[in-house]
Amino acid sequence: MRYTLPPLNAFRVFEAVARHMSFARAAEELHLTPSALSYQIKSLEAHLGQPLFKRMNRAIALTSAGRRLLPGVEDGLARFADAVAALTPEQDDRKLVVSTGPAFAAKVLVPRLHRFVDAWPDIELLVSANMKNVDFETDDADLGIRFGLGAYEGLTVEPLLDEAALALCTPEMARGLSAPEDLAKVTLLHDDSIRHLPDAPTWARWLEAVGVTGIDPTKGLRFSHADHALNAAAEGLGVVLGRRSLSEGDRRFGRLVSPFETVLPIRPRFFLVGPPRAFERRPVLVFRDWIRAEMAEMETSAR
Repeated sequence: MRYTLPPLNAFRVFEAVARHMSFARAAEELHLTPSALSYQIKSLEAHLGQPLFKRMNRAIALTSAGRRLLPGVEDGLARFADAVAALTPEQDDRKLVVSTGPAFAAKVLVPRLHRFVDAWPDIELLVSANMKNVDFETDDADLGIRFGLGAYEGLTVEPLLDEAALALCTPEMARGLSAPEDLAKVTLLHDDSIRHLPDAPTWARWLEAVGVTGIDPTKGLRFSHADHALNAAAEGLGVVLGRRSLSEGDRRFGRLVSPFETVLPIRPRFFLVGPPRAFERRPVLVFRDWIRAEMAEMETSAR
């Protein structure tokens, strides 16, 4: 059977514009210039003999023809995607891309990956470390490990471990800190990587919790990456208010110790996230079970 259709790429462009309700965002997603994208839409409208979008001052909307066309286009593109995926099942069953922040990758994930590789040598794992939250619609990632409050709309979200913050420094520096007031003699190190989150740990909160006044909680060295702040403390630059999860390895190997007992519980924590469809794939399920077991073991040893 022969089909009289416009160029199929025009349908892909139409679906992207309808999904975003924005020519600019659709052009960015498809890596097209605005003029090229506009040409595709106008060509499709010319072929169909009717407009698909209402162009308003600062917005667009689907016409009645666009609303009738969209479900069939979405279904057709989904069927194309399924047909292509069916041709490469072996590759899909092996590949796994996990996106996470640089600090979690360096301090938590990478030191444990040898156990995953030993247990599952057939899975091709790629760890993508980036401060930007991955967009599962446009980026090449199956799962993400995010630090926050867990409000990630449209995604499957699973908490990995509870979180807290504690004062940390080298064993040598700790010997000179017999009471919290002694912090006035050292440099305070600040992890600013999560300062935008509610309930983020700060030296002001920690000093208030121990009842110490007379120390400026804003002075010291500031770091935009949590692992850099921990590394600075391990090099003896000062005392850091670090997260329990990220400091577990440094504490286990004796590079960092906590000179005081005070611990600040905090609401933000690490979550495993991903689109619901991702959890139908074997590599995703394998990694989820593995990381949950690793985090449960780490949470026990990190306290």
